[in-house]
Amino acid sequence: MNTPATTAPAAAARIVEEYFSSPIRMLDSWVGSCAHELAQLLDEGALTRPRLDAIVEPYAERTLALGAVPVYGAGFIAAIGLLSDARSHLAWWQGEGGRQLVLASQTVNKEYIDYSELEWYRVPMSTGRPHIAGPYVDYLCSDEYTITIAVPASAGTRLLGVAGLDLLVAEVERELTPRFASLGHQVTLVNGVGRVVVSTDPRCATGDSVRGSRLSDLPRMSCSGIALDVIVEGV
Repeated sequence: MNTPATTAPAAAARIVEEYFSSPIRMLDSWVGSCAHELAQLLDEGALTRPRLDAIVEPYAERTLALGAVPVYGAGFIAAIGLLSDARSHLAWWQGEGGRQLVLASQTVNKEYIDYSELEWYRVPMSTGRPHIAGPYVDYLCSDEYTITIAVPASAGTRLLGVAGLDLLVAEVERELTPRFASLGHQVTLVNGVGRVVVSTDPRCATGDSVRGSRLSDLPRMSCSGIALDVIVEGV
């Protein structure tokens, strides 16, 4: 059964909002207590990579166990210069079995990467709000098309970093496209700069820009509280 064209965009937006609200709530549920623990060690001048890892690991394990969406990776990205023994650090667990990501074992330069300009870090740190970044090929962690959800962590006025989780686009596509298809319309989910996240239209691939395409002339429906839009067209 086709959802009426006048209500299909709103229905598609609700599907997106419901899907992404669960991982955002998960991060919100622990980022405050994590920040409090980190702030205590900062006051003692004892916040190091091992201590950050020890604090974050149980929160990451809880996030990886989230059943509502297939979380691939989770953890905490320290603010640049926060730690006493490293300029930057990702306390991160991912994949089957929740293995800790050890960047230095992959390449020496990755251990000291400056992620300050990467969207999943820069935007929540500058806005103080949760952010969904992607799709992008995640060369740090999965080497696959990825969506990162990140929530800023602060103690008073001091920004400590961001709590985050990764979703592989292939898994998001597997879960969302049947829900979109049930509306009886072609549905394309795009990010804030107009790049395709997932689509029921076989002509649209992840990462494609809708700028200059037939989709650019169609109205977009914004998803409440999420920097994503849906474009709906008849079948």
